[in-house]
Amino acid sequence: MAQATRAEREKKTVKVMIMLYCKDNHKPIGDLCAECQELLTYSQKRAEHCRFGEDKPVCGDCTVHCYKKDMRERIRTVMRYAGPRMILHHPLMTIQHVIDKRHKPQIGEDRIG
Repeated sequence: MAQATRAEREKKTVKVMIMLYCKDNHKPIGDLCAECQELLTYSQKRAEHCRFGEDKPVCGDCTVHCYKKDMRERIRTVMRYAGPRMILHHPLMTIQHVIDKRHKPQIGEDRIG
């Protein structure tokens, strides 16, 4: 089985965090409520178009703020809630995220995304 890239892992981690937040706070009928689905779609698009490509840092440590202000506040709310709960619900994903946080992108010419 091929190992997931850092960007793929981050997208999956954010999705799991949004799902955890939505399930506990909005109690959607399906997987996600409309508001959380919008946030997930937005965050996935931002990750796919990251100017650092596969050399990207975790979003929380990034020097470029590519999220719109309202979306940044929404994702911060989700992460504040879901972050501490991830160690209980998804311990391996949490450990991998901590390892990924240690990676710093190469300084130099970056891609325009």
